[in-house]
Amino acid sequence: MTTAAITPDALSYVCGIVRDRSAIELEASKSYLIEARLMPLAKLNGYTTTNDFIQGVRVSRQPELERRLVEAMTTNETSFYRDIHPFTALRTKILPELCQLRASKRMLNIWSAACSTGQELYSIAMLIREHFPQLATWNVHLQGTDISEEVLGRARAGKFSQIEMNRGLPAPLMLKYFERDGMTWQVRPDLRACTKFTKLNFVEPWPTMPSMDVVFLRNVLIYFSPDTKREILRKVRQVMAPNAVLFLGAAETTMGLDAAFERIEADHSVFYRVK
Repeated sequence: MTTAAITPDALSYVCGIVRDRSAIELEASKSYLIEARLMPLAKLNGYTTTNDFIQGVRVSRQPELERRLVEAMTTNETSFYRDIHPFTALRTKILPELCQLRASKRMLNIWSAACSTGQELYSIAMLIREHFPQLATWNVHLQGTDISEEVLGRARAGKFSQIEMNRGLPAPLMLKYFERDGMTWQVRPDLRACTKFTKLNFVEPWPTMPSMDVVFLRNVLIYFSPDTKREILRKVRQVMAPNAVLFLGAAETTMGLDAAFERIEADHSVFYRVK
């Protein structure tokens, strides 16, 4: 495939449509990264250069092509038990407290926002199975959402390469909760059945959601403008149940964005609760 630097005009279009459709702010200075992500999509659609592909999207105005372009620009970096500290805090402090607080209703809702291919939500599901057997008789709802239909399909399938399995997943858990399927590993049906993955675009109307007890919104806000961050945090706060917990990425904070949250530290992890 022919490689050529993306023209300023094409770059401006890509940044504009991604901002309009997802509110993600792309850095024009990283045109090489934008080109690398669009190259496979251009080739798949029969174009010889990324510039030709971008022009084709502009001219055709096909919703499906526009959607795929926008989704190609979303970051899908994830791994099992990524940055282990939030999972430690979930096991030692947060879930024990929530088990007591929700004992009368016997219901627990956990949301992995921008879940990508699902490793975060499956990590939570395994943590619950391993350390909270009493929740087996509860109504536990594990919800993953993402803007990308492609990664949601992979999350629902629960299939991962050996390289993906090696990133953060202890061997005993791999053997206990996954089945070998040729060159890949698949989450066992009983664990997959307790998860649900649906599409959610942060800047479009949100679907009706249950009150969440734990929200993982990690490494998401860094891609948005301050105003969009505030709006996302406001909406997240509206779906959080009393005493619910919000996890953000290590480089993210609610400070200066939403004064309704208080910052809490536990087990080398930081999380937030509504005051």
